[in-house]
Amino acid sequence: MNVIFVCHPKASLPGYNSRMNTVTTTQTAILGGGCFWCLDAAFREISGIVNVVCGYAGGHTTDPTYERVVTETTGHAEVVEVYFDPKVISYEDVLDIFWAIHDPTTKDRQGYDVGSSYRSVILYQNEEQKKIAADSITAIAKLWPNPVVTELLPLEIFYPAEEYHQQYFAKNPTQGYCTAVINPKLVKIREKFKARLKV
Repeated sequence: MNVIFVCHPKASLPGYNSRMNTVTTTQTAILGGGCFWCLDAAFREISGIVNVVCGYAGGHTTDPTYERVVTETTGHAEVVEVYFDPKVISYEDVLDIFWAIHDPTTKDRQGYDVGSSYRSVILYQNEEQKKIAADSITAIAKLWPNPVVTELLPLEIFYPAEEYHQQYFAKNPTQGYCTAVINPKLVKIREKFKARLKV
């Protein structure tokens, strides 16, 4: 659980509510399911998601950069750190959305994105998350004809990605990858989770 303390009224931290000048207690989920631009854009559609940060985790090198991660030599996956308000959306529900965004049965790839950096992975931060995630994997495996290959790993450290990766879809909605790959995912999420969309 992450408790965020704000000392300045203009602080731009996850969980800060500028209208009420207060903070909320948020939790985080660290998830990898292909290109982090896709997960970032999809989770931002959902009510209860306070913030999303693209980054790298699950590897063996320190301070990874995008240029190094795409060489597939760092062990890191492209992941998102999803800040959510547990009073609005549970960790289980965050995982349900995660399953809907990507195909957890394709090892080290999502569509045309191929390599271990695009693998399906859940990085848990405590034993409670580990159990919930393990149960979620078991449940989702019954719905797929092929084996689920999602990794379940303890989070050691999350490295935020470069600034140009943050909110990439919002900044570049007409870019080719955004229109061809991200848009269809958003259409699916909006249809499947109508009741959970932000107003």
